[in-house]
Amino acid sequence: MPIMFNTILLAADFNLSDVRLLRHKDKRAAKGRTPYDLWRDNRPQFDLYQATQSFGNRNKLEAPYWASFIGTPSDETLFVGIYSVKNRRLLEQDTPMPQTDGVIKAGSCDIYDLTLEQRLSDLVGKLLIDWGPGYHVWIQCADKQDKRIIELRTKFKEPDFLDF
Repeated sequence: MPIMFNTILLAADFNLSDVRLLRHKDKRAAKGRTPYDLWRDNRPQFDLYQATQSFGNRNKLEAPYWASFIGTPSDETLFVGIYSVKNRRLLEQDTPMPQTDGVIKAGSCDIYDLTLEQRLSDLVGKLLIDWGPGYHVWIQCADKQDKRIIELRTKFKEPDFLDF
């Protein structure tokens, strides 16, 4: 019998309808600035990447918590934390994009106040799930999409080097 991510959310006292599952992987990212690289090497820039969202995603992201995952270089789906979500507002000033050399223009998107929760922090960087075949559906509702846990590591591990 598989262990499911929703079982972990429920054990940590989350209401499943209050949680959105987000899987970050960005093909536009410059070398060394993928969501995975930002999370591993520059957490404030990862947080900015995650906090700036297009207007078109407002309804999908409407929830008090985001369970965040990143696509690793070997295309695994790694848990990087639960964030409490507050204060959606318009981006007020031009901001350098964390993942490219571009600029996010003021007024062009929403920005959220995100706070990394302590609940489930012991699983950050260690828990891998099976996201399923729909990688393009990067925002999902926890109460509608239970994800199978495929691995729980004792510590964070870099993916094996594939090649150039």
